[in-house]
Amino acid sequence: MDAIRVVVRRGAVVEAVHRVHAATTWGESFGDPSLAFLLRSSVKPLQAIPFVEGYDDLGDDEIAISCASHHAEPAQLEAVRKVLARAGATVDDLENGTQEGRPDGRLGHNCSGKHAGMLAACRAHGWPLHPYRDPSHPLQRWIAELVGEPVAVDGCGLPTFASTLRDAAFLLTRTPVRIREAMRARPELVGAARGAPDTDLMRGHEGWIAKGGAEGLFCAAHADGRGLALKVEDGAFRAIPPALGALLGIESFREVPLTNSLDETVGSISV
Repeated sequence: MDAIRVVVRRGAVVEAVHRVHAATTWGESFGDPSLAFLLRSSVKPLQAIPFVEGYDDLGDDEIAISCASHHAEPAQLEAVRKVLARAGATVDDLENGTQEGRPDGRLGHNCSGKHAGMLAACRAHGWPLHPYRDPSHPLQRWIAELVGEPVAVDGCGLPTFASTLRDAAFLLTRTPVRIREAMRARPELVGAARGAPDTDLMRGHEGWIAKGGAEGLFCAAHADGRGLALKVEDGAFRAIPPALGALLGIESFREVPLTNSLDETVGSISV
């Protein structure tokens, strides 16, 4: 089938059109299922495995934030601090940089939970804390065994991995049960309290876990074994909710309001 066509309307005028490619484990696809790209943040639930396997007393909040692309909300920053304390580390140990407009320096980076989890994993397994993001570090070698050899550097400085859309549909089906449970228990830590499609899918639809990634990527898996991946051709993440709604038949996702800086609805984003 053709790629899913997501249309952005301001008033009655079509301002943009996004093409969304999709693949599923049950054989349904749209666009090009062999499309190649980088997994970016969608792989975080698998990158968290060494952290989770290092402890038997982790809270749901600690695991969920290690899988997160967070919005620097107070509860999210508190969860990162909790993981850093477990690691015996400080904000200065985080090897991610800072992001413009985010509070609290390195702590406010949307990947700080993943980095804190990596520091805690190093502490648990007796590895040197630094440089934990180096591809030759024992932590990154373990992750490479789980995901594949890295091919590029992510926005937060960690290695990232290549995939096709067809393979990415299976990605989160490999998430261990303990990580699934934590993501579903604390979905607001994984994305945001409101407006994040991965959080919204987990919060409102039983059995699903989900994780978005940069440049218009979205992966999800259900407890029944189903998996899916969406990739917006031009990288515009705003096209994900309507495309996901069309793929899964979720009416509340099919149309997203287009708002202005006054929080007025001035149009729509829809399939």
